[in-house]
Amino acid sequence: MAIDAVLLMALGGPGSMDEVRPFVESVLGGRPVPPHRIDEVVQHYEAVGGRSPLTEWTRAQARALEDRLAVDGPTVPVVVGMRCWSPWLADTVRELVAHRAKRVVTILMSAFRDAFTAGQYQASLARAAQEASAADIVFQEVPGWHDHPLYTEAMADRVNEAAEVAQGIDRAVTPLLFSIHSLPLNAPGVQDHVAAVRATARRVAERLAWRRWQVVYQSRTGRPDDPWLEPDVCSVIRDLAGQGHRSVMIACPGFVCDHVEVLYDLDIEAAGVARECGMTLARAGTVGVHRKFIELLAGLVQQAARHE
Repeated sequence: MAIDAVLLMALGGPGSMDEVRPFVESVLGGRPVPPHRIDEVVQHYEAVGGRSPLTEWTRAQARALEDRLAVDGPTVPVVVGMRCWSPWLADTVRELVAHRAKRVVTILMSAFRDAFTAGQYQASLARAAQEASAADIVFQEVPGWHDHPLYTEAMADRVNEAAEVAQGIDRAVTPLLFSIHSLPLNAPGVQDHVAAVRATARRVAERLAWRRWQVVYQSRTGRPDDPWLEPDVCSVIRDLAGQGHRSVMIACPGFVCDHVEVLYDLDIEAAGVARECGMTLARAGTVGVHRKFIELLAGLVQQAARHE
């Protein structure tokens, strides 16, 4: 059976301040959270311009992938469906039903597939298919790509780009921090997730010949007393300053495009800590529509197409 479409899945994001609180409620899914925590998230969105660029970036990635597939095949539409905001997965699946799609390749737009997150998307897609009466569609998921050579190359390119324009960055002495979204220590599969993150960071650092690097964590939520993955990126920046470092480079391999957890947690919060410590902070761009990343995604689709 031929492939009829490719579906990119991501979390979604608000397009205006009016959408921020409803979006946060959608992400929480009814879980009780103190009001002040929600207020903090709202303030983060205010600080980055009142919206998230995630949906625009994902659509740009879809267009780039569709153009790449048009060159070597299969020539199919690439559509976008979000788990927690518009365009909702169910609406996108309804469009696939209307176009009589029978086999759809799905790509979760996250390099790392911890069991909890992957399970959320699988469940969301199953609900969307049920709501859209899509029983006739076969959804074929591609594997993760954190260990793919093209992902390593694309990430290394982004670090090099940032290092070329930043002042005071010297790969011989500047620490390179790979910042990853933190998870609870009791999350399913968390140790496998940590191992995958460290292996990816090591490959990128080795390709760059970067002497000092480490994995750090960001964007933790939940109760303060609950144990989460550490060390926190801001704490590490303070420690490095205390050791005499005057510059730091940050890369974020878990995020494939910019959104609030990059634009606020790193570009504002972590950068602010660096300034307070008298340090220069440079942040490598996310892979976005990097040619090698799009080539990677196209290869995954082509591989899926060859296997019925």
